[in-house]
Amino acid sequence: MTKEEAENGRDDMLIDNPEPQHKELDDAFPEGFSSNYLKLYYGWLFPHADMSKWMAYGNDGKHPACDQSYFGRREYSFTLENDIYVRFQSFKTANELEKTIKEQCPFKIDIGPVYSVDPAKRHAYSQSGDNIFTPVERELVFDIDISDYDDVRYCCSGADVCLDCWPLMTIAIKVIDIALRDDFGFNHILWAYSGRRGVHCWVCDTKARRLNNEQRSAIAEYFRVYKGNSNSKSKVSLVGPALHPFLVRSYNVLSEYFEKTLLCSQQLLSDERYENILDMISDESVTSELRGKWQGNRRSNANDINIVRWEQLKHLCSRKKTPGLRRCVEEIVFSYTYPRIDMEVSKHMNHLLKSPFCVHPKTGRVCVPINPDLCDEFDPTTVPTLSKLLREINTGGLQAEGEKVWDRTSMGKSIRYFKESFLQPLLKSCKEEMEASYNAKVQQSKNTLGW
Repeated sequence: MTKEEAENGRDDMLIDNPEPQHKELDDAFPEGFSSNYLKLYYGWLFPHADMSKWMAYGNDGKHPACDQSYFGRREYSFTLENDIYVRFQSFKTANELEKTIKEQCPFKIDIGPVYSVDPAKRHAYSQSGDNIFTPVERELVFDIDISDYDDVRYCCSGADVCLDCWPLMTIAIKVIDIALRDDFGFNHILWAYSGRRGVHCWVCDTKARRLNNEQRSAIAEYFRVYKGNSNSKSKVSLVGPALHPFLVRSYNVLSEYFEKTLLCSQQLLSDERYENILDMISDESVTSELRGKWQGNRRSNANDINIVRWEQLKHLCSRKKTPGLRRCVEEIVFSYTYPRIDMEVSKHMNHLLKSPFCVHPKTGRVCVPINPDLCDEFDPTTVPTLSKLLREINTGGLQAEGEKVWDRTSMGKSIRYFKESFLQPLLKSCKEEMEASYNAKVQQSKNTLGW
């Protein structure tokens, strides 16, 4: 497939040279984002069928309990070229959705709730005078952006991200994922890279999708610890004489990353920054003593100065009998590491969230799923880009019978994880619930007739 063919937006694929040189490949598909690249991506790599099966939740089968209108009541929004934003899109079938995506090539796809009626026909229902257009199902979602941590990271700011600050996202995944599973009993959870500066979480259990706004707010508030701003000395609220068991468990994760990774990578106790942490200690005698130590001893021959100073801080706070000093250590760690969730996204059913497997137009990176069990290994700087994927397709040789195009690319592993670890267990659970509900209704009907 040549540069000219890509620019013409051709959907067919030609292998120009079974063993092309790297420079020729780079020339054919230079790094970047374009509608022509996107057309090829949607034509060859986007997992249309699997995404539609996810959105159908088992209602695309022939079982009598299937709700044939379910898929068509889901809202999608497309952001088209030139920032044209189109909301309340709906599609009766998976084929119709796939065809529209391929034709319109949206730069971004957002997924919204399932409504009581077809969202594309909402105006007709509103004119009838009956207020029946309302969301009835929506995944419980979480949106975490690393730009919300700009007051505690010094390597990057805004939308920029690197391997020194990405552990903040790893922490968020670990803390939230285990709480959703252990504290709330959810099982079908999908984490995805946002394509640029953060992560998204989709909780897809039936009981999660049917939560109302008040229940969603309650779950979001359960995770709410960070309540500060750039002017606050203490940026967290840890109430009570002892930490809640969830916070104790979280602290074990937070403190490990704080001490082993972020303390040194962000130089949190360097001469330029230690005052920020001293401001969070409530006892003036402790801060004065630490300041005196650190001003007179700027270097350490054995260990990183940040580690030495942190150990001194912890030792002094534990030695003092002043109430609340131990809590100061915990508050410092929580302030610098605890997940900062966009609360409004989680609280309301009608919020939309970017679809997994979209491509971020600013980076060209695919919004690939993240395995929470292996999130330590996730590297946002090596996520497949559009141009890289197209080069991989072009060097893959002839396609074997039964082979999917994505199997020959660096996105294959992500799609297999999505299908095998998330989608298949989810659909199995949906079908079991559907069967149980149907059988219960049949039995109830028989009992009624028996009377």
